[in-house]
Amino acid sequence: MADTNADKRDSMTNEFDQKMEPVSLWKDAWRRLKKNKMALAGLAIIALYFAATLLAPVLPIYHYEEQVVDHANLPPSLRRAGEVMLETRVAYMRKTMESEGRSEMNEEEKAQVERMKADVASNPVHKRVYVLGTDDLGRDMMARILYGGRISIMIGLIGTITATLVGILLGSIAGYVGGRLDNFIMRFVDVLYGLPYMLVVIIMMAVFGKNVINLFVAIALVSWLTLARVVRGQVISLKHAEFVEAARSMGASPARIVFRHLTPNTLGVIVVFATLLVPDFIMSESFLSFLGLGVSAPLASWGSLVSEGTNTMELYPWQLLVPAIAMTVFLFAMNFLGDGLRDALDPQSKNRT
Repeated sequence: MADTNADKRDSMTNEFDQKMEPVSLWKDAWRRLKKNKMALAGLAIIALYFAATLLAPVLPIYHYEEQVVDHANLPPSLRRAGEVMLETRVAYMRKTMESEGRSEMNEEEKAQVERMKADVASNPVHKRVYVLGTDDLGRDMMARILYGGRISIMIGLIGTITATLVGILLGSIAGYVGGRLDNFIMRFVDVLYGLPYMLVVIIMMAVFGKNVINLFVAIALVSWLTLARVVRGQVISLKHAEFVEAARSMGASPARIVFRHLTPNTLGVIVVFATLLVPDFIMSESFLSFLGLGVSAPLASWGSLVSEGTNTMELYPWQLLVPAIAMTVFLFAMNFLGDGLRDALDPQSKNRT
């Protein structure tokens, strides 16, 4: 009998005798998302970033803490570091000669050039290649960006997961129970909304110290407020729906109704909102790092690298441009993906075909 019912489901046809297959919300959303080229491009870029940052320890790059003082402030190049270093030093000497009105190097300068040439030829460290240049301590910018990306993306993900879990829990309970509990939770949310968010984070970082754990806690502290309101509104609009009444009539407990029936029906909104929260957390961390309240050395994040680059951008612009471009591309990709998910998961979307 069960097999017969399964066969009937598999062979469902419409009035034109065409075979129809049931399509779930997520399959339908994926079908529409694939038509959004910008969202797919954003998804590909995000996947590339995740792969590069996670595999950073096994990639053929130099360690982000390793310093080679002779290679300080080398520009991006595909040539060996020794050649670029020698060329940079000779160019500096020539500028010094021009400022002093000389047309030739003196004996001391010639001897210095010869020593550098001999060192470049004999020291294997000068065979390195810095595709994205080096910083003022001779550290590889590519390694710094990849390892910094691990910190920034991790902060974005952990902050988003924390905000999502707290927002879903409190928003669902407030929306379903209602009454005094709803009023108490929402007034608590209003009080936290009234506090200057970034000032609270800055005070926490200043009081409890600068480390990654405190940064996670400070950023996620009041980040769940908007999501709690969104989930509450969705639950209120669904809690009197027919499927909820059916579950209640069958003896389902309030907890089961909230977390097995109501919350899954709000996942579309939650996924979209969570996708847009990640760049918000990364920007918050970048702002804190720019103020000197982010991650501490020798760790780095995109925000701290941008902050360091602003100090040398006139002489060595790549130290600012490279991390800024890396962060900007990732944030744009997250926003494109978030917009695509919003359209794909919205049943009333104008792009629905």
